[in-house]
Amino acid sequence: MALQILLNFILALLWTFLEGSFSAATFVSGYLLGFIIIFVMRRFFTSRLYIYRVFSVIKLTLIFLRELILSNIAVIKVVLKPKLDMQPGIFALETELKKDWEITLLSSLITLTPGTLVIDVSPDNKILYIHAMDIQDVEEEIDSIKQSFEKAIMEVGR
Repeated sequence: MALQILLNFILALLWTFLEGSFSAATFVSGYLLGFIIIFVMRRFFTSRLYIYRVFSVIKLTLIFLRELILSNIAVIKVVLKPKLDMQPGIFALETELKKDWEITLLSSLITLTPGTLVIDVSPDNKILYIHAMDIQDVEEEIDSIKQSFEKAIMEVGR
């Protein structure tokens, strides 16, 4: 992937030098032309085209922003209620992620959303222990995390 991005950048610079016009528009047109060349030659690369990973990162960012907004709304609802009827709890989330950076990213995303906090990770990096401020159904919470964050991280990493 890094080779493809570097090659695309070099092709864009080459195009800019060949055009003789050192402007952003020339560089962008060279970058797009370089991307077309890389797309045509994609079968010669061992990894998939890098644009898929870029879209996966953008998707993960949008999922995080959506979850951040929804959790903030949920926390505001709990705080503004006259009677606190929260059900805090700790649950274990068994993850399918393997690499350290994937588990760290998942832990960070869970912790950054209000109302949840990753307390510990098992020594074998397979189970995350999460504290939730208000948890109604444990299985629903686990499915929510697996279908949003974990799935998006797997798309980025693989």
